[in-house]
Amino acid sequence: MSDSSKSKSESEWRAVLSPQQFRVLREKGTEPAGTGEYEHHKANGIYACAACDAPLYKSTTKFSSGCGWPAFFDAIPGAVTRHEDRSWGMTRTEITCTACGGHLGHIFKGEGFKTPTDERHCVNSISLNFHDNEVRST
Repeated sequence: MSDSSKSKSESEWRAVLSPQQFRVLREKGTEPAGTGEYEHHKANGIYACAACDAPLYKSTTKFSSGCGWPAFFDAIPGAVTRHEDRSWGMTRTEITCTACGGHLGHIFKGEGFKTPTDERHCVNSISLNFHDNEVRST
């Protein structure tokens, strides 16, 4: 993955992403709860960024949270970047793909899930591609 993916223009991103992917990944939108293809997905493999295909999450960190979006308790080290998000009158932790800057979702802490990190990475399915049993260096 080259660093040039962060410097793509809006028209370049529009050319490679669907309108729905562009709205979420580049404009920080959210897909409606319960509509994403990976919410109940259980196969073994790697979840990668839908914009640049950088590996983001291992299936072993995915769990059922009942929130309406895919939930992970941790990302592949260095794959996601955390940002403070003060939109909607609250403070949240936004997560973006480190490689291309695409919006993935938000992290919520202290919800009491029995996971090693007590974090829920709430990720839009449309921000992800799944690679079944693909061997990748992580």
